[in-house]
Amino acid sequence: MSVGEILSTTKDKMRKAVEVTKSEFAGIRTGRASPALVERMKVDYYGTETPLQQLAGFSVPESRILVINVYDRQAVPAVEKAIRESDLGLNPSTDGSLIRLNFPPLTGERRQELVKIVRHKAEDGRVAVRNLRHTAKKKLENIEHDHEISQDELRRSEKELQTLTDKYVSEIDTLLSHKEEELLED
Repeated sequence: MSVGEILSTTKDKMRKAVEVTKSEFAGIRTGRASPALVERMKVDYYGTETPLQQLAGFSVPESRILVINVYDRQAVPAVEKAIRESDLGLNPSTDGSLIRLNFPPLTGERRQELVKIVRHKAEDGRVAVRNLRHTAKKKLENIEHDHEISQDELRRSEKELQTLTDKYVSEIDTLLSHKEEELLED
């Protein structure tokens, strides 16, 4: 594997780590209704764990109300159960195949708990990026050890790798600060 290939695959993996962190943040409620909070929720659909987005459509008629239109009426009880058992703390109200979720305003204490959760998820993302850097650095050192590249080239590629790492850690930090602002605003 060449230096370019190592750096390219590491860059792609780091980008994916940032995207995973971003999607984790989307699943944390902020007081506003958003389909992202429930669309990946797993529902026991005829014995199969199925993401809710495959079983229903979503709409947000008001900022604090999420309406879930379940395609299969038989699945409504399973969807309700999944919502009740989630960590969202919401109680669904059902009308046929429509499920309404009312999002009450977040308390100050709950906001602080959510900020801690978001910070933890951000740290997980940063750790993932750093682990990718570590793995790539080992690969670079191995090809230098096998005399496929010079020590100067190793140092240059390690600097480039550190630049990539800093860039993606910075992106995660930016996502974190935006999410914290979103959680703390009324």
